[in-house]
Amino acid sequence: MSSFPELGSTPTSWFSSSWFGESPVWRALLALTVVFVLLATTGWTAIRNQTPAAGSREAAVSAWQDGSIDGRGLPDLADGPRVLADFFGSLTTTQQEHLVQRYPLVVGNMGGAPVELRYRANRIALDEARSTAKKRMNDLGLTEEGRQEAGRLMHRFESMLSGGRQILAFDPTGPGRAAEVFGDLAQARQVSVVVPGVDTNLVNFERTQRKYSAPVGMARALYEEERAQRPEERAQRPEERTAVVAWADYTTPAGLGVDAATGRLAEDGAVRLDSFVDSLAHASRVSLFCHSYGSVVCGVAARDLSPKVTDIAVAGSPGMRAETVAGLRTKARVWAARDADDWIQDVPYLEIGELGHGADPVSRAFGARVISASRAVGHTGYFEPGTESLESFAEIGVGALGSVDCAAGHSTRCQAGIPSSGIQQTGIHGSDSGKAGNGGTRVPEKV
Repeated sequence: MSSFPELGSTPTSWFSSSWFGESPVWRALLALTVVFVLLATTGWTAIRNQTPAAGSREAAVSAWQDGSIDGRGLPDLADGPRVLADFFGSLTTTQQEHLVQRYPLVVGNMGGAPVELRYRANRIALDEARSTAKKRMNDLGLTEEGRQEAGRLMHRFESMLSGGRQILAFDPTGPGRAAEVFGDLAQARQVSVVVPGVDTNLVNFERTQRKYSAPVGMARALYEEERAQRPEERAQRPEERTAVVAWADYTTPAGLGVDAATGRLAEDGAVRLDSFVDSLAHASRVSLFCHSYGSVVCGVAARDLSPKVTDIAVAGSPGMRAETVAGLRTKARVWAARDADDWIQDVPYLEIGELGHGADPVSRAFGARVISASRAVGHTGYFEPGTESLESFAEIGVGALGSVDCAAGHSTRCQAGIPSSGIQQTGIHGSDSGKAGNGGTRVPEKV
């Protein structure tokens, strides 16, 4: 038996030296051949590009562009969060509420708008979407599959409307996009953002079964774990309050298709992620937790992210479209985790043209701080309560870098540049038993 480190064990007949020798060129060509075999045999070569369809939000944006408030024109949505925040700050409460009621799909997705206005706007938009989906459930003009899909959406919208949930973004166009907040985002000084991977849409934004494999479950688990970190110390430091965002506000690849193997959607998602981080005006530090294809998005976004992003952590990553941490061109600390049973390790870590996402983030050559994924099972187990990965993510989120669990054999790099101090500023002094000891500095699914 012989193997590529990137691909895992494979039959001798594929990789024996009598066929290909040890040439890196042959290895790259063989890996590329494997990719194309996968593309052909799993239907990846089919046209499955995920392109957002025109819909109700597009119409709402068009109406906003032509709209006004008390004779005053509305700002261009491309002006950015700061300009939009200044605009809302100049309005009376009555004027703000008028815009919420008239343009819910715009205000609810607007970086720079006060978060409480966004929550209210998205409740209006969700209620309208629920009514539409309920009608479609009984529309005999649809196929049985179409009516069932409408039913799933209707129940999802009902859930998102329940219990005072804080929906920060909602767009029902196509497969849909959404974001939800746990904690007080308006006051939080430390914000953690969960960026999920493929097949994320409105239906599976949250799950009842395997709930920690969906964005809502991931973010809720991280928030609860962050709250559990040194509560007695944090109670004395109200300025260190945290919030976690389930950020599924980009169009993800549908299935393991062409879009999952290329960076096209990651490029679009990175622009949206950069803009979202820019809108977090109150936060002093932001940490990104990027799962599977979400790590591709974070890798592309890294070079343009606000300096308030101190940490980027990836889990189950197919690559970050870079060969090394230095290639990401970020000052943020970059962390990586992968479970030994995660199938993502069998994806060829290469980038040829637009195909592939580059080097393996847990490899020594990449240079990330590799953390333990003990007790995380498979590709979607990193945010399960009780796992070392979730515990370390929470410690990164609250700046307790000295308590992060380094992967076996990676302590030196994992601890590098982390001075001994308290909570970040950052970090809590750790031991030498595999912890990322000695405090902290600026430190980063499912393809």
